[in-house]
Amino acid sequence: MAEREVVTLDSEGRIEPMPSVVTVAAIVYALHSFAIVVGLIGAATVVGSFLGSIPSIAAVILNYIKRGDARGTWVESHYRWQIRTFWFALLWAAIGWLFIITFVGVFIGAPILIALTVWLIYRIARGWLRLGDRKPMYV
Repeated sequence: MAEREVVTLDSEGRIEPMPSVVTVAAIVYALHSFAIVVGLIGAATVVGSFLGSIPSIAAVILNYIKRGDARGTWVESHYRWQIRTFWFALLWAAIGWLFIITFVGVFIGAPILIALTVWLIYRIARGWLRLGDRKPMYV
């Protein structure tokens, strides 16, 4: 006889995620936050540290490995939020640096990278706060 999967609902009627799924999402936010702090206080930039550091790369790999465990729960939106944050940051960093290295757009590229820094800090802080409140992200 096949075993049935027991589904637990939270107080809002949503599927309750396994605690490890929430923990992994928090770890990913922590790894990205660490990369941002290193960028703020170290010799690297926030954008460079976020995209090129081992903690951030490990975080996005962890997202891809564990996102199946979050499927169907409110935490799934956090995994999607984290993955999109990384890839959109990579896209905008490439655009900003492309402007800078071509010398045509230093005045365009630098503001893009500054705005990207603010956006990264916002995305990680906002996501981590909503995770702590057990709320899904709007994606």
